[in-house]
Amino acid sequence: MVLEAINLGLITNLSLEYALVALISGLCAAYLVSHLIERSELLSAGAIASGFCLVAVFAAEMLREAPVLEALEFTLWGAGAGFLGLILSVALLEVFEVIFNLTTPLRLLELGNPAQPLLRRLMQEAPGTYNHSIMVGNLAEAAAEAVGADSLLARVGAYYHDVGKINRPEYFVENQLHMHNPHDRLNPNLSKLAIMAHVGDGVELAQRYGLPRPVVDIIKQHHGTSVLSYFYYKAKHNSVGDVNEETYRYEEDKPTSREAAIIMLADSVEAAVKAMQHPTMKKIQMLIRDIIRQKMEDGQLDRSQLTFGDLGKVADAFLVALRGVVGHRIEYPVEGKVMA
Repeated sequence: MVLEAINLGLITNLSLEYALVALISGLCAAYLVSHLIERSELLSAGAIASGFCLVAVFAAEMLREAPVLEALEFTLWGAGAGFLGLILSVALLEVFEVIFNLTTPLRLLELGNPAQPLLRRLMQEAPGTYNHSIMVGNLAEAAAEAVGADSLLARVGAYYHDVGKINRPEYFVENQLHMHNPHDRLNPNLSKLAIMAHVGDGVELAQRYGLPRPVVDIIKQHHGTSVLSYFYYKAKHNSVGDVNEETYRYEEDKPTSREAAIIMLADSVEAAVKAMQHPTMKKIQMLIRDIIRQKMEDGQLDRSQLTFGDLGKVADAFLVALRGVVGHRIEYPVEGKVMA
C-alpha cells in the first residue's frame, strides 16, 4: 500500500498530494475490510472508503490551489474510481474464490452459517452428529485461539469434519436415539468398515459441495491413522486367534496443520467427556491430558506443527471450554413430591 502510494507519486512527477490520496484511501479501505463479518458489509466498507477518497481528493486539489470547479471535477473522478473499485472488488472476490478455491475469512464465515446446504443436511439427517460437531467447534476455536492458529478455520472445519456420517447416520452412537444399535448384529470387521467409511464419504461430499481445500483436508485428516479401538478390542475378545491392530487403523493422512490436529484432539475429548459418568473438573483434566498423550505416543501429531508448549495450551483451553459439563441444575418440584 505504501509502495503503491510512492509509485503513484513517481508517476505524477513527485506530486505529493496524489501519493497522500492513495495512501489515505488505501489505509482506510484496509482498516474497514479487516473487520468484516459478512460479505454484504464489503459494500458498506467500499462506500465509506469511497467517501474518504472523495474528501482526500478534494483536499489535495485545494492544497495545490486549484480552482474550485476543477477540484470538484477531480473529486467526481475520484468518486467514480472508488465506485468502480468497489464493484470490481465484490465481483472479483467471488470469482477468485470459486476459480481458485480460495479460503477467505468471508467464505469461512458463510460456510459456518447453519443455512448452508451441507450443514442443513447434517442437521436434519444426523442431528446427533451435528450437535457433536458444534461442541467440537467450540473446543477447537478456543484451542486455536490459545496457540495462535486460525480459530475461524478450526471452528468451521469442526462443523464439517463428520459430514460423511450423513450417508449412514444410524451406525454412529450419537444418532441412535430410540433405535437398536446395528453393530450388535455385525461382526467387528464389518462394523469397522461402516465406521471408517465416513471419512471418505465426507471428503466426497465436501468436494461435491465445493468446500475449500483446508476444510477438505481437515475432514480427511481428523482421525489420522488412529486405531478404531472399540471394535479392535471387541474383535480381540471374540477371536480365538491374534488380531492385527493395523487392520483396525484409519487409512488416511495424519494431520498436517495445527487446525486439523486440534480438531482431532477436540473430537476425541468431546466424545470421551460425554461418555463420562459423574464428570468433575479433575477427571476431565486427567482425561484431556491422557488423550493428548495417547495421540502423541501413537505418532498422530508428528506432522501437525504443534509444540509441547502448544499442547499444554490446548489442554488448558479444552478444560476451560468444558466447564459447563460439570455444572448442575436444581431439580424442579413435581406435584405430589416435596423437594428435599
